Parts: sequence; C-alpha cells; structure tokens
Amino acid sequence: MALRPIDNALPIIPDGLRPKKQAKVSIQPQKKASEISVNDENKAPLPQPIDASVDYVASEDLKPFQDPESNIQSLVEGLDSKDWVKVCQSLNDARRFSLYHPGLLLPVLEKVMLVVEKSMKNPRSALCKTSIMAASDIFNAYGEKLLDSTDSSAFDQLLLQLLLKASQDKKFVCEEADKSLTAMVNSIAALPLLQKLRGFVNHGNLRVRAKAAVSISNSVYKMGSEEIKEFGSVTLLQMASDLLNDRLPEAREAARSIVLSVHEAFTENEKLDTEEDWQSFCQSNLSTIQAQLMIKVVSSLSEFKVEALEKQHI
Repeated sequence: MALRPIDNALPIIPDGLRPKKQAKVSIQPQKKASEISVNDENKAPLPQPIDASVDYVASEDLKPFQDPESNIQSLVEGLDSKDWVKVCQSLNDARRFSLYHPGLLLPVLEKVMLVVEKSMKNPRSALCKTSIMAASDIFNAYGEKLLDSTDSSAFDQLLLQLLLKASQDKKFVCEEADKSLTAMVNSIAALPLLQKLRGFVNHGNLRVRAKAAVSISNSVYKMGSEEIKEFGSVTLLQMASDLLNDRLPEAREAARSIVLSVHEAFTENEKLDTEEDWQSFCQSNLSTIQAQLMIKVVSSLSEFKVEALEKQHI
C-alpha cells in the first residue's frame, strides 16, 4: 500500500493550544412566582426583617391612652404574642400604662415584669433594648411597690438580667441598662434594695460584680447615717473589703466609695472626729487584713484632701 504523503498529515497542535470542550448547560425554563414553592431551592431568599422597624420612644414622648380601660386587655394579649414586633409594641404600651395609668397596670404588673425579663434575653437587640426601657419606666412609676406587689423571684430575675445586660459589649444596650439601674437606685428605698443587691457582689461574672458594686455604692451614698447603722456598718465594710481586691477598677472604685460613706456615717453617729476611733472600730469588728484596708482607704482620702487644699493655696 502506498504511504500517505507527509504533507497531507493532520497538523500537530500543542496541548496548551487545544480548544477545550465546553460543558453542556441545560437551560431550565423560568418558573412563575406562583409556581415556586416555599422550599424551592431556586427561589430567591426573602429579605430578613431588620430591627430598624422598631422605634425607640423616649419616656417623655409617650402619650396616655384615650380609653385605657379598653386597652388593658389587648396589652395582655400583645405580651403573649409570638411576633416579636408585636411584643415590642406591647412593651411600649406597658410603659404608657406605667407612666399615665399605673393603677390599671398594677393587677398584671407581675406578668409584665416576667415578659420584660424574658425579652431582655432575646437575641434581637430591638426587643432587648425596648424591654430595658420598659424596666426603667416601671421603676420610676412604682418604686419600692415593686417589692410588695410582685413575687420576689420576678424582681430578682429582672435585676439579674439588667446586671448582665449592663455587663455586655453592645454599647447601646449596655448604656440603656446602666440608665435602668440608676432609675432603680433612685426610685427604690436603699435598705430593701441593698438586700437584693448584696448577693451579686459574689457573682461569678466579674462584670456583674462591678455593676452590682456601683449600684450598692450609689444606694449607700444616698442613705443617712441611721440607715447605714440599721443595715450594718460592719456588713457594708466586709462587703467593700472583698470588692477592694476585685479585678475590675469599677468595682474597686465603688468599694472605696462605700467605705467613705460608712466612715462619714460613723463619725457623725458617734460624734467623733479622730481617726483613732475609726481605727479602733475597724480593728474590733473586722479581721486584721480587712481593718488595714479600711484604714488605708480613709487615710488615702485624707492625704488627697490635704494635697488638694495645698494646691489651692499655691
């Protein structure tokens, strides 16, 4: 057989220049919107609801109800809703009741507090912040009546959540919780509130300890000497001695403030003005280490005052 001339041979193409085979693409006809099922993988994801749909209404901008008696039942139903936006609206309504119609809210106040506490634990920031704002208005409206008209555990759980929210990293939630704790201190008598707060200075979360210490310090600061004596000067000093060694500066500063308030009340009660009497009091009621801490805090303040006076005369 005659051989094919070399000139007629197919040209040899290098591998890098060979055209690549194109993958076959099957084009599906586009479905109508009515034909797409809920679980259809080709369906575009629906936009997620955003927290911006909830307005944060300041207390002074809330208005009274025109017909509060007819709205109280819808309030209870709204608080039980599974729709978080509806719960936010109901919490704002509860704020309106507490500010303008507190007598009507009182019979369901415990339920409201339970919803407030539950909403604080919700991961949605809008619902969380709205519940904290509701707690502030409830504190301002009812004060220490909260301790009489509601179950003790309901208030304790609410207080714990406030301390936790004031301790977290979300700044706008943390700041709102701080405001609520301040409203609580300003509206509830110091003696019963201290009984609630004292257990939190031993909390495992160091930030919770610090926030509790600040609230205790603010409560003690507004107490008179007789109230401090009634609660127990030694009890407050023992509480402060633990906080003086805390890891957070916020807790240590609050502890120093507590010691100074007790020292001022002591000298006023006993009509004493010598530091020897204060030292004797600390040494006879506290351990050696605790007494030394109390004496050091007060003496440091005295030195600071002297330095400040000297600077004023320079």
